[in-house]
Amino acid sequence: MHRPASKLMAALWMTGWLSLMLVMAVAGREAMREMNVFELMELRCLIGLVMLSPVIALSGGFATLRTTRLKLHAGRNLVHYGAQLGWFFALTLIPIGQVVAIEFTMPIWTALLAAAFLGERLTLFKLLAIVLGLVGVVVIVRPDTGAINPGQLIALAAAVGFGISIALVKYLTRTEPTVSIIFWMLAVQSVAGLVPTLLLWTWPSATAWGWIVLVALCGTFSHFCMARALLYADATIVIPMDFLRVPLTATVGWLVYSERLDSLTLVGAALILAANLVNLRPPQTRPVAVGSSAGR
Repeated sequence: MHRPASKLMAALWMTGWLSLMLVMAVAGREAMREMNVFELMELRCLIGLVMLSPVIALSGGFATLRTTRLKLHAGRNLVHYGAQLGWFFALTLIPIGQVVAIEFTMPIWTALLAAAFLGERLTLFKLLAIVLGLVGVVVIVRPDTGAINPGQLIALAAAVGFGISIALVKYLTRTEPTVSIIFWMLAVQSVAGLVPTLLLWTWPSATAWGWIVLVALCGTFSHFCMARALLYADATIVIPMDFLRVPLTATVGWLVYSERLDSLTLVGAALILAANLVNLRPPQTRPVAVGSSAGR
């Protein structure tokens, strides 16, 4: 299951992730104008399974989906399911740019978990990339000094869940095919959300169905892109690339929802771009490790 390390290939797959996540944020907000978050997540998973079927067939059929790590798949996807519920719900409570910006506390949890449990090295340059990216996020968000909105707390809890999920995906890529990781994500989450969906079911309109299909498409194949990126680079390299989603989402919020795009947002975007440039620099012959040892 190992691939030669390639930051270029990781960056290309992350471009797919970024594009699909931007579209999903808008589609999710629009769909939830008339439906609840459980229904949206359930339909996303069921439609996603249908969309994934051709990929499964091209990858060798259902034999590709056999796994000896079903408990790990289940645990990872239950955590991710809760985080995704929170992410969609937060979209209805606070501005879209703020949801994504708060989400970017995620690299802190991912990097720490990857260093603690996966043996990845936290070099000084990787830490610098994380710090620069997070400073850029703070500049863009500029949190108020007053009481914290419940939507902000939900978004923060979702970020922690996403961090755990990404670290577990990186661990699974050591033995599991990408298509298997995505299949078990959709299968586990469709079972997890079935009962609340049936209890809260309302029929979506034709317009809402269009948004649902778009969410399913982007949600399914964005994770395919992320899993592929993690095959070519450490989580501590891949995740800081995702910082670009913050200025990109701010731009989408400005274009679609007339959310303000000011000079501080541009400064924050520049800091995030600098973080990615630092993160993509060629490795030193003997990197200075400040976290876990490679043999852990």
